[in-house]
Amino acid sequence: MKIGPYTLPNRLVLAPMAGVTDRPFRQLCKTMGAGMAVSEMVSSNSLLWGSTKTLRRTNHEGEIEPRSVQIVGSDPQLMAKAAKHNLAEGAQIIDINMGCPAKKICNVMAGSALLRDENQVAKILASVVNAVDIPVTLKIRTGWDKSSKNGVQIAKIAEQSGIQALAIHGRTRACGYSGDAEYDTIAEIKSAINIPVIANGDIRTPEKAKFVLDYTQADAIMIGRAAQGKPWIFKEILHYLQTGTHLPPLSPTEICNILVAHMKNLYEFYGEYTGVRMARKHLAWYSKGQSKAANYRNHIMQVDTSEEQISMTEVFFAEL
Repeated sequence: MKIGPYTLPNRLVLAPMAGVTDRPFRQLCKTMGAGMAVSEMVSSNSLLWGSTKTLRRTNHEGEIEPRSVQIVGSDPQLMAKAAKHNLAEGAQIIDINMGCPAKKICNVMAGSALLRDENQVAKILASVVNAVDIPVTLKIRTGWDKSSKNGVQIAKIAEQSGIQALAIHGRTRACGYSGDAEYDTIAEIKSAINIPVIANGDIRTPEKAKFVLDYTQADAIMIGRAAQGKPWIFKEILHYLQTGTHLPPLSPTEICNILVAHMKNLYEFYGEYTGVRMARKHLAWYSKGQSKAANYRNHIMQVDTSEEQISMTEVFFAEL
C-alpha cells in the first residue's frame, strides 16, 4: 500500500492510542512486523507544544520511517499550524483524528464529535492538506451514532479534500468500544472511494485479520488494543496472511526478553521515575493470561525502581 511517496512494507498498521503508542512502543511494533505506526495524538493547541508530554510525543529520533503523527483539534487554522509544526519536528505523514470517542475530546468538538458537522470536516481537511507538502491521512468512525452513520459521506469529502488514506474504526462514537465492530460500513466506504482504506476494530487474531481484509476489500488493517502486551501479533498475522499457517507460540523466555527490552527502552526514553510508571501498564498487559499473573501484578505495581521491575519480571517468567 502506498501513502504519498511511501510504499509500506505490508498491510498492517499500528493504531494511534493515547498513552500507549509512544516512540518505544511504535519502534517495537515496527520491528515486530507493523508496516506503519501512528503516534499518540498531538493537540492543535500551541500552548501545549512546549510541554514535556507533547515534546515526547513529537520525538521521532531514530524511528523507522515513515513517521506518521496524529493531530487533534476542531479549528481549521489551528490544525493547519499543528500540521506545519509537526512537519518541522520530523513528521512525514500527518494523520487527522476524527475518531476519538473520549468525552474530553468530544466536548471541545474534536475527535469523533466532528462527524456531526460535515462542513467543518471539509474545512479542516482542506486547511491541513493545503498547509503541508506531505501526505495527510484521516481516522474516523462510522458515524456519531447508529442513526447517523455518515461514514460514506465523510469518506467522499476526505477524498475530494486530498486525503491520501482513510482509516475507519467499525463503530460509531456512541458505541465507544462496546459491542462488536461492524465491517459493512467499511466495505461500503471502500467501494465508494479510490484512496487507500484501512479497516480497524476488533482485529485480534490472524484469522480475523484475513476475514476483515477479504470482507471489506480494504487495502490494510489497523491493530490497536490487540497489540497491547502482544506486539508480535503483527508478525503472527503477517505469517498467516502469507502462508495460511500459524507461527508457534512464543515461549515465556522469548516473551520475557521482548518485555525486558521494551522496559529498558521506556526507562531510557522517559527517565527512571516516569519510565517505571509507564512500564506498569505494559507489565500488566504482557502478563495477562499467564499463570499466577494476578499475584505478580499486585506486587509489580508497588515497585518503584527499574532494577526491581526487571528482576521481578525475570523471576516471574522464569517460573512459567
